[in-house]
Amino acid sequence: MTDKNRDNLFARPLGKVPKFVFDRSVVDIFPDMIQRSVPGYQTIINHTGELADRFVQQGSHCYDLGCSLGASTLAIRERIEGRNGTIFAVDNSAEMLDQLNNILASQPSTTNTQLIESDICEVQITNASLVVLNFTLQFVPLEQRSELISTIYQGLNPNGCLVISEKLHFQPESLNQLLTELHHQFKRDQGYSDLEISQKRDAIDDVLIPETIDSHIERLQNCGFKTASPWFQCYNFGSLVAIK
Repeated sequence: MTDKNRDNLFARPLGKVPKFVFDRSVVDIFPDMIQRSVPGYQTIINHTGELADRFVQQGSHCYDLGCSLGASTLAIRERIEGRNGTIFAVDNSAEMLDQLNNILASQPSTTNTQLIESDICEVQITNASLVVLNFTLQFVPLEQRSELISTIYQGLNPNGCLVISEKLHFQPESLNQLLTELHHQFKRDQGYSDLEISQKRDAIDDVLIPETIDSHIERLQNCGFKTASPWFQCYNFGSLVAIK
């Protein structure tokens, strides 16, 4: 890995740490950042592909909302070849989508994949058999989350699947603190310094707002999902699956 592709974004003292944004400085280092920051990330991506294999219906749509560089899109695309489906990869970062376009071009597929630059809260969901929010909902303002989940529910076909992967908050606070400390040790083990961990935490404070598993499940049930359950957790990161 070159220095250009390694996450050194917070390696130098920054004084007043700016709020985290998915801009050009993040694009090249994003794969390294997320692999070294999110325990179990690759497992979640792999099983997103598995869920696509199980749930994607012939001629239906898949949505990767907040797709970044398309890890979920690629996992889905690999498993639904020949189903005449369409994947909509949505992100509000033009820089991310430009790089994803290059990645897709280097890995040809018969599955129609369309890139959409948009706020995910403004995307129309139709004829969907799978919708993925992998580490995306946590960046949506709290007051907009129920409306987004309701929009997804309405656009899903019967027995359609929604995957939500998130950083999570736990109760009581002593448990939340333990899982946070374990996560920070995971990051140290991946080569991050205490300075990097501290500055990244400051950068995402009030930008990434985690919720409890119970809050996620309650919202999903209130929006109409007949089944909603966690299927994966590692420290304070996890993934839920909901079925319409």
